[in-house]
Amino acid sequence: MFKVLLVEDEDMIRRGIRFSIDWVQYDCIVMEEGLNGQDGYEKICELKPDIVITDITMPIMDGISMIREGLKQHTFSSIIISGYNEFHLAKQALQLGVTEFLVKPLEDEQLVEALESAKSKVDLLRKYEVISKHPQEKEEIISSKFLEKETKTSKYVSKMIAYVQENYAKKISIHDLVEELGLSAYYLNQKFKAETSYTFNDFLNRYRIQKSIDLLKSGDNKVYTIAQDIGFSDYKYFISIFKKYAHVTPSQYQEYFEKKQS
Repeated sequence: MFKVLLVEDEDMIRRGIRFSIDWVQYDCIVMEEGLNGQDGYEKICELKPDIVITDITMPIMDGISMIREGLKQHTFSSIIISGYNEFHLAKQALQLGVTEFLVKPLEDEQLVEALESAKSKVDLLRKYEVISKHPQEKEEIISSKFLEKETKTSKYVSKMIAYVQENYAKKISIHDLVEELGLSAYYLNQKFKAETSYTFNDFLNRYRIQKSIDLLKSGDNKVYTIAQDIGFSDYKYFISIFKKYAHVTPSQYQEYFEKKQS
């Protein structure tokens, strides 16, 4: 699974991108969010993401500088999301090897296509990084699957993610997996957090909120029925969890999305 860092100083835009697609479906997970370029740079150094998605104009450090400095510390592919008035910076972005330069407002299909390109790019970058260190093993490296360990999720975490995808609408917990996987809930949670940066329960709630946003976008369902459809029996608790992750209420998000579409 490819680890993604999302850097954007505008909260609503950042949250909009964060919940725009089902990242897990595309073998990705948003491991963290950066609030500005400096914050993003520090998180690149600390978390070593595979893909960085960033705005350009941000406080303290802009996106171009963040990518430039970050690449000195860690290898990753990057996607820039900018406004029309920032397109003149595309040349600088290309010189840094930015995978995609997308213009706001962003369509989900554009983001998915950019992600696929970024995944291929970071695999290629790391392959050549290893080749440069072991030139005598070039052919073996090119033909092997040696890089799989870099982004491959362990079998335990893969099963936990699949369990959430299949059962998020039900009442579930990490304890449901203890007997099946033969490991303690504590160990599974530690393993899950090490690979995804989230606890199992945090991931489950985020996944449910992602699914609720998909339903809110359709405009065909009442908020209280959406809560039940994604596994929340308590409507008020659903509202509080939604606000925790999306920073707005479900009704406010629905209103924001409708205005965005009009």
